[in-house]
Amino acid sequence: YKYRISIILLFLSFTYAELMDKTTYLNHYYFISILSFLMCFLPLNSNFSLDNVINQKTYSKVPSWTIDSIKFLLCIVYFYAGLAKLNSDWLVEAMPLKIWLPSKFDLPLIGENLMQYEWVHYFMSWAGMFYDLFIPFLLLYKPTRIFAFLLVIFFHVFTKVLFPIGMFPFIMIVGALIFFDHKVHSRLITFLKNLFTTLKKSSYVTRIKNIETLKITNQKLVTQFLCVFFIFQLLIPFRYVVYPGELFWNEQGYRFSWRVMLKETVGYTTFKIVDKKSGKYFYINNEDFLTPFQEKQMSFQPDFILEYANYLGDYYKNKGHQNIQVFADSFVALNGRRSQRFVDKDFNLYGVKESFKNKKWILPLNDEIKGI
Repeated sequence: YKYRISIILLFLSFTYAELMDKTTYLNHYYFISILSFLMCFLPLNSNFSLDNVINQKTYSKVPSWTIDSIKFLLCIVYFYAGLAKLNSDWLVEAMPLKIWLPSKFDLPLIGENLMQYEWVHYFMSWAGMFYDLFIPFLLLYKPTRIFAFLLVIFFHVFTKVLFPIGMFPFIMIVGALIFFDHKVHSRLITFLKNLFTTLKKSSYVTRIKNIETLKITNQKLVTQFLCVFFIFQLLIPFRYVVYPGELFWNEQGYRFSWRVMLKETVGYTTFKIVDKKSGKYFYINNEDFLTPFQEKQMSFQPDFILEYANYLGDYYKNKGHQNIQVFADSFVALNGRRSQRFVDKDFNLYGVKESFKNKKWILPLNDEIKGI
């Protein structure tokens, strides 16, 4: 039960910290949240855990679906990230790598050389797409598993060097070990035990009673719940199809869809508070309300713009202003394109509630991005 308490606390605390500020959202954080949520329902304390020591018993076997659940989640993350790269900006224009990689000139050996060549940008774009699409199958297929694991290590270490993506590469490297069979895990655990002098034959740990197979209570209910969980994970990334316009531009359905580092967006957005009756107005200094990072993220994400506009309206209403209207003047540049007006500057955003409805006040992109 100590494992169950620990993993529930991890899920709740990490997810709470992640959701405290929407501007810090990353697919990587979302992955950790749903992985820890999934782990709440799996018997991951069956072996090599503190619960084994306290209860003086361990299990040599668990139902295969408990391991397959984590494998399936990892496969979804990789494969959907690969599908998301099947677009013209990534494959035909090598965007946004064509913007990002030349700035890595300070990297030893490769920064002033390889990172500056256009063919490298295209090679890495296509290689990244093929890696994400095929690495799940290479890990699942035993003859290619070791080769695939070496690819996982190289890919994630390399991306860690190039981009500030935190612990995500290490989580994916360690997570890939679950594709190996139990013999490999047993050898790894034995190796780890031998590293600690306290885990000798005469130690307390060796007196733990071994039980052949773990029996899970309410297994039918848990498996039914996990089926719903995975159906949700399979469908939610495709919710963007119900919205018109370019997904990379309006971002309606962009989050929670494993679209990892696919675009470079820069925006500049100012807000005007208007008295509807008198026509008097004034402009907002965003630095009075937002941190520099929050302002940067808000400037090109529609739901942030709407939420901030409503906050400004409520703020000045509480200050005694009447007949308030809030207008946004916004210009955004996507993946190296020239900036263009992002929001209808004549649309009053104050009082518009955030919902799943199409945001008609977002102006269309003057270009087409082909692909998924």
